[in-house]
Amino acid sequence: MASAADQMAQSISLSKFAKATDLKKRLWFTIGALIVFRLLSYVPLPGVDPTALGLLSERTTGGVLDFFNTFSGGSLSRMSLIALGVMPYITASIVVQLATSLSPKLAAIKKDGESGRKRLNQYTRYGTVLLTAVQGYFIAVGLEALGASNGVQAVIEPGMAFRVAAVISLIGGTMFLMWLGEQITSRGIGNGVSLIIMAGIVAHLPTTLVNLLEGGRSGSLDPLRLIGIIVAVVALVLFICFMERAQRRILIQYPKRQTQRGMQADRSHLPLKINTAGVIPPIFASSLLLMPLTISQFAGQRVAGESKWGDFIITLNQYLQHGSPVYMLLYGAGIIFFSFFYTAVVFNPEETADNLKRYGGFVPGIRPGKNTENYFDYVLTRITVLGAAYLTIICLLPEYLVSALSIPFYLGGTSLLIVVNVTMDTVTQIQSHLLAHQYGDLIKRAKLKGGRLR
Repeated sequence: MASAADQMAQSISLSKFAKATDLKKRLWFTIGALIVFRLLSYVPLPGVDPTALGLLSERTTGGVLDFFNTFSGGSLSRMSLIALGVMPYITASIVVQLATSLSPKLAAIKKDGESGRKRLNQYTRYGTVLLTAVQGYFIAVGLEALGASNGVQAVIEPGMAFRVAAVISLIGGTMFLMWLGEQITSRGIGNGVSLIIMAGIVAHLPTTLVNLLEGGRSGSLDPLRLIGIIVAVVALVLFICFMERAQRRILIQYPKRQTQRGMQADRSHLPLKINTAGVIPPIFASSLLLMPLTISQFAGQRVAGESKWGDFIITLNQYLQHGSPVYMLLYGAGIIFFSFFYTAVVFNPEETADNLKRYGGFVPGIRPGKNTENYFDYVLTRITVLGAAYLTIICLLPEYLVSALSIPFYLGGTSLLIVVNVTMDTVTQIQSHLLAHQYGDLIKRAKLKGGRLR
């Protein structure tokens, strides 16, 4: 039977927005912040010729920069102040999170509570600045090399002054986006960094849909195939929604306590998501596979005649093109590996078992301590198999459709996962605010009725 809270959540309608003043302020703040993000994506770096930037996007098509360009809403192809987006911050956060699992010193800092969390956040910011500086320098050098290899001067005045200015500008843009994401999280709705990434992905959708519909109108795309694409995308979205909400609930029981109704045992559940790793495995696998292609693109055709290593890179790129069997095989293997690796990082069976034992909780039929740890590890391994298979299907299916069926519509599995996950999380937070507002109204009414009875 549904609880009173669940029944109240189901009765929430859009008419409640008119009364939820705080929620409306948060929504307007979030929309305003995302508009600022989109406007900044059109502000170019100082010293860059905007008319020559199209050549860079053509040269890096299919590379890791094209992958990051999708997340930045096209900012990288335009070489704007926020060309790197929040990807350095995401990478630094993942590195710090992995380091806390591998380093006993950082693990001790993590256990310090709020002070430890602030220190780790500070380390993440330092890592963001370092990664942005390194990536920004290579981008500046790549822009200068673009003019030398193609006869088009992408940089007006190449040199160290341009490189320093570009690095400083990119650091400022990335740090501003990081601050903007934190403001959205605290003063808006949803996770700010995730919303910024989703806004960059969604910015490409109108153009993609127009091109798809134009292909159906002009006859270059078969109408049945067009309908099949739309049905497939809707089915993938529904499948992602189902799998992201799927979880394995482990029953946790606590010792009996004396209540007004006698001795009663407290029970709760430990939810384990099927996809514990989230979207991290596809991002890591894509970045690693596309890195050789990006290196050869920046190095140009000269790399093939310089050394055997250069010939190896060029040959490797031929096997790692989008849709090739080797690429899809390695992509799937990378997703599976990082699914198990990152799940082991974010969920520690030993720590969870110790916390349960400390507070007197236990799994019925399982002895506390080591046996509970082994049981958690066993269950987590089994559901991670399903989660890894789910991520592999979602990410490889669009690759197969584009390469095998020559479909001109490309919506990557990673992008689709991010859009659906962030949308679900934002809607959940909106419902939580509406539910809290409704509870507040009930409390006010109860106080008024209580005052009249006195």
